[in-house]
Amino acid sequence: MEKPVWIKLSLVAGGMLLGALAVFILHSSEDLPFNNRYDPLPQTIHPIKLADKYDFAGENIPIDYFDVSERLERELLLNSYMHSHTLLHIKLAQRFFPLFERIFAEQGIPDDMKYLAVAESSLRNAVSYAGAKGIWQFKEEAAKELDLEVNAFVDERNHPEKASLAACKYLRKMKERFGTWTLAAAAYNMGPTALQKALAEQKENNYYDLNLSEETNRYVFRIVAMKEIMANPEKFGFFIRKNECYPELTKYDLVTVSTSIPDLADFAHEHNITYRQLKLYNPWLIKSELQITPGKQYEIKIPK
Repeated sequence: MEKPVWIKLSLVAGGMLLGALAVFILHSSEDLPFNNRYDPLPQTIHPIKLADKYDFAGENIPIDYFDVSERLERELLLNSYMHSHTLLHIKLAQRFFPLFERIFAEQGIPDDMKYLAVAESSLRNAVSYAGAKGIWQFKEEAAKELDLEVNAFVDERNHPEKASLAACKYLRKMKERFGTWTLAAAAYNMGPTALQKALAEQKENNYYDLNLSEETNRYVFRIVAMKEIMANPEKFGFFIRKNECYPELTKYDLVTVSTSIPDLADFAHEHNITYRQLKLYNPWLIKSELQITPGKQYEIKIPK
């Protein structure tokens, strides 16, 4: 049935009115301030005000030079606003930093060097694309040169205490070779041969004047940024109680073994712990068994 004329006219008029209203809203919204057109995200973002002075391992950072200040600001911004990663770093630091601090103090290594482990591995037993492993990210050849055992059953790159001692040994050697802790850190990242070549080719004698790979150009600045944020988390908007951090794994007994263990799960259960607990406390045990050569022995942590 055909609609009456007055209904047709009403529909046409209504459509024209809605169209005009839509055009009005569209053009009006373009004139509004940006923050009035959309609901803002629930966050407040500010640039970082750099301090007047920074240092790394007691060595001054030439922050007055624009290139240096911009490189540092980049890492501070990235790590300040990479919330989940940085928060996990802060939580994990309570587990590992006390160990690093004790070992570094005994070995005469600057405390700031503990932040290398954050830059290298995020305080986890990571594996890099180049085959570096552990919290301190040693390649197998370098690990063996530093007296870490790496074989089919044991990888001491994952041993927190032994790997930290190896890191001290390496950093001390690099400091003796290059003269500063800053260059020692750069050598840790890129290797001493490549660093020596860059210093000679560019005729420079300090890290901040060198033009290196993107990774090493950022390396010390990333470490300094982590130091600033993790030492002063509230200043950068990270509020976390001590009891919300991950505890240091200190409650364990040491069991000395000198004969092979064919089944580590059985070994764990004999000591009233799980296989996973055994691996968590002894990440250097990389297989489900432990073959021990005659005359060799290991200390295994058994959590209480």
